[in-house]
Amino acid sequence: MMERITINPEICHGKPVIRGLRYPVEMMLDLLASGMEEKEILEDYPDLHREDILTCLEYAAQLTHINSIYRIAV
Repeated sequence: MMERITINPEICHGKPVIRGLRYPVEMMLDLLASGMEEKEILEDYPDLHREDILTCLEYAAQLTHINSIYRIAV
């Protein structure tokens, strides 16, 4: 399903988006985090599919898989 996430420097400043549709992954995650339900998102954005939302969640989950954390001097 990860092929649904695309990155193109010409679209949304190179941010990861859903199928090149100019819907940034971060926007979908923000909507979900705010409490918006999948059904509401799909009603508001009719060109999206359930799989698009699930792929955004999968993408975010993959980003949290890290091997090491290093302290950065501040």
